[in-house]
This record gives sequence, structure tokens and C-alpha cells, in this order.
Amino acid sequence: MERLLRIAHAIDGAIDLLGRALAWLTLAMVLIGGFNALSRYAGRFTGVTLSSNAYIELQWYLFSLLFLLGASYALRHNVHVRVDVLYGRLGEKGKAAIDVAGTVLFLVPFCVLLAWISLPSVISSWQVLESSPDPGGLPRYPIKTVFPVAIVLVLVQGLSELLKRVAVLRGKRPTGAESDLEASSRSGLA
Repeated sequence: MERLLRIAHAIDGAIDLLGRALAWLTLAMVLIGGFNALSRYAGRFTGVTLSSNAYIELQWYLFSLLFLLGASYALRHNVHVRVDVLYGRLGEKGKAAIDVAGTVLFLVPFCVLLAWISLPSVISSWQVLESSPDPGGLPRYPIKTVFPVAIVLVLVQGLSELLKRVAVLRGKRPTGAESDLEASSRSGLA
């Protein structure tokens, strides 16, 4: 079990690294959005067109990256949406049991299904090198590739969470600053 927990913590570290990188994408997205807005207004006064569909689509693509790739980070830090009727009143082992059942019955099958269903669309997009129908737009096939990648990242993080919850059910305390279950209970996000 210790070896599996080390794997889980390595996954957690990689997802945390991804989350820190995504924070910089937020800044880029805001700067590009600000540039788009300012350039549209400046163009009205100067007659020079600085804005383009590529910048607008780039902003959408960055948002898509944040949303899709950020899902695994949200799962890692237990800040995803949770419908809590009973969960918040349970102890650590009760919460771990619900998390194990939810991961095995819902998260894993859902991720596998989504990844499987999305692959034909991604492959088709790459075969034709799909591009935006808008003038000056960006290629679509790279951003479409992110969807199955993001789903696989959520699946991998889900397996990490599963390993940690199984350890809790076995009476082992996952190593780290604190248990994810305790942190979510304190923050009111559980």
C-alpha cells in the first residue's frame, strides 16, 4: 500500500504543477482579452484594425484549457461541486467510503466513456486539419485534442484519490500536510 500511496502522491505533485502553470494562462487570457477590447475601441478612433478573430479565439482556447485541464486540479484539491446531504456529517472513514464508491461507480466509468466517445471527433479533426470557419481564425484540431487529455488527467487524479481513500479505509493515514478529507471539511467545501 505504501508504494501505491507514493504513486498517488507523485500524481498529486504533477497535478499541482499543472495547476500552477494554468494560473499563468489565466493572466495571459486576461491580457489578451484586455488587448482585444482596447484594440476594438482604439480602432474606431484611429481607423487602424488591431483586433482579429485569432486573438478572440485564442482567448476562448485559453479559457478552454483552464476549464478542461483545471478539472483535475479541482479534483485534487477537493474543490469540485459536491451535492452534500450526508457527507459533511460523516467521519473520515465514512467520507472515504463514499468517495471510493463514487469514484468506482461514477467517476472512472464516466471518464472512460467520455475519452472513448471523444476520440473519433479528435481523430477526424486531425485528419482534415480542422480550422476555424472565421477569417483569420485558429486551427481547431489542437484544442479538440485537449478534451480527451483532460479527461485522462481527471481519471488519473481520480485513481490517486481512490488510492488515498482506500488507505484511509484500511486505517492508514495518507502522508502529506493534512488529509484532503479534513481540509475539505474545514473549508466547508465537502
